[in-house]
Amino acid sequence: MDGGTVAGVAASTAALLTLHLLASHRTAGLAAAAAAGAVAMATATAAAAGLRPWNVAGTALVAAGAAAVAWALGRSRKRRRAERSALAAYRTGAPQIPRFAALAERDRLAVELHDVAAQRLTAIVVSAAAAQRLADPERTTAALRHAGTAARQAIAELDVLTDHEDERAADLDAVAALAAEAGAHYECTAAAVPAPTAALAYRVVREALTNAARYARGSAIRIAVEAAPGVVTVTVGDSGGTALEPRLGTGHGLAGLRTTVAAAGGTLRYGPDGPGWTVRAELPVAQAASGRTPGGTPDHRRPLWRGPTALDWALVVLAVALSLGASLLSDDVPDSFRGLLPSVPVVVLSGLHAVPLGWRSRAPGAGLVAVLSALVLWWGCDRAGWTRPPVSDIFLVYWWVELTFVFSAGAYLAVRRGLMAPVAVAVTGGLALASADGITGSRTAAWAALTGLLAVPSFALWWLGLATARRRERRGAVAARGREWLERDADAAVRDQRRLIAAGLLRTARQYAANVADAADAGRLDTVLDEARAALGALRELLRDLRGRDGASTPPPTVAGIAALAGRYGATVRYRGPHRAVTVVVGVAAYRVAALLLAEGVTLTVLRLDAGVELTAPPPGGPGALRRVRAVADAVGGTLTRTDDDAVRVWLPEVFPSRSG
Repeated sequence: MDGGTVAGVAASTAALLTLHLLASHRTAGLAAAAAAGAVAMATATAAAAGLRPWNVAGTALVAAGAAAVAWALGRSRKRRRAERSALAAYRTGAPQIPRFAALAERDRLAVELHDVAAQRLTAIVVSAAAAQRLADPERTTAALRHAGTAARQAIAELDVLTDHEDERAADLDAVAALAAEAGAHYECTAAAVPAPTAALAYRVVREALTNAARYARGSAIRIAVEAAPGVVTVTVGDSGGTALEPRLGTGHGLAGLRTTVAAAGGTLRYGPDGPGWTVRAELPVAQAASGRTPGGTPDHRRPLWRGPTALDWALVVLAVALSLGASLLSDDVPDSFRGLLPSVPVVVLSGLHAVPLGWRSRAPGAGLVAVLSALVLWWGCDRAGWTRPPVSDIFLVYWWVELTFVFSAGAYLAVRRGLMAPVAVAVTGGLALASADGITGSRTAAWAALTGLLAVPSFALWWLGLATARRRERRGAVAARGREWLERDADAAVRDQRRLIAAGLLRTARQYAANVADAADAGRLDTVLDEARAALGALRELLRDLRGRDGASTPPPTVAGIAALAGRYGATVRYRGPHRAVTVVVGVAAYRVAALLLAEGVTLTVLRLDAGVELTAPPPGGPGALRRVRAVADAVGGTLTRTDDDAVRVWLPEVFPSRSG
């Protein structure tokens, strides 16, 4: 080997190593651009050296194959590093999952405690104070009757508060009943809305009416419920009035309601409106998740080449490069490329033999059928004298493609289906080899002998794939048991939180309500008013105490943990799509992306789909923040794009390496 050859090999090795490192530590697009540049440089160098046209073409193909493999191996290394980092982060944060599940339950109970007790107690104070001021016996009797009824309703609702209900049973008729009870002017143009949306509308109207009773006594109240495509708008306004008395509210009603509405994907605005006050909510109409992203574009629009399938497509390029490019590097024009007619079958058959590698991990069975069909077709063209070199030579040099599928069949197919892969490869390969010109004697006997010989490495590769699948399944089973234990601990923590509040905080609120009911039964209006006021004051302290127990722990790095993280940033999270379990890698990546996107006042939308998780938010501030978001997404095969309104959309795809039946 002369000095020029050694220098060329060293330069090529250095270029491939550099490309591998670039793919391992930079984004997929940047590394792909570098790979394309390296191929272009190799081609230009070959042309500048005066090589013949077919040699330049061969150089380009071989360089493309080598660059593709170096790029794909670098991407695989980067993903493995991201997976290890995600697993380490999850193991560190997993012990916090039960605690934060309990905190989420605490917050739910705090909101429910406010909604159940504050509205009833405020109504009691309003009616009792008015009756006391007017000193009218009939008004006093009515106020006492109302106080007894409302207090008992509060007691009944508090007794069932710790039974978790995702959605309160409420509809537009319940909203109309609330309006009638408050004497408000009510208009509704919505014929019917889904139960979750109606329940949220009910809560908005109830809170707005409670505040109007506290701070706008004697005002005229108007309520409007309007429907438009995909949204229901609820507006509650008053004409202004006088406050019943200072410090009657808890201070958490509208703020907590805004968080609840935002979490459902809606918006809540409130503030002065002339002499009065207006609360306006835009609530999304709940719909079943369709598996499509907003705008109706299928999820698979995202490029798959940068994800785990990158190695599969790199193998396609390598197979084409070796089957066509290597032959083009010969000193003379290969027979298969002497004219258009001889070259077409070779190019087509090489492509048919290589392209199925792109589905190696997703559909190994169908891919292997396609590869073997191409080999049989090549054998047929060989028998007809249409192709050169013979199929026996092609199989000997390039049967690593078939062996790759045999390994994938063991790794991704059920045992009974996968068992056919080494048999099919051995039989088809034996047919190809038995057709060689050097075979003498019975070709059938040669076919049988060669099939047996090829079966040894084929079954060895299949068994290796099967062992890989079993290791993966064992790891998955261990991870599933770990998640099951965590979910069990989280459920236990939630139940403990309910018992804690039921045994202490709820009991206190219930006792006040019972005192109001007893005073109403005894006809003591002064005591009713004092107990109701004391109950509201105690409720305010209870809610302040509940909301002040966050602690300093970091939320667990999961999709659910994003909500707790947003609370610490003063931001809002909207979860869309049904609650779905995601893999640890995607969950940790989503949490890390959220940590980079969240800031005070920011609204982050988290869309959960079968194919992955999508996060949308305004672009992050600070130097390099967007680059860090892109790096987190890229490490797990995700993408970062910009929406029409200049928001940042991050897509994190799921990968399910499961065995198919």
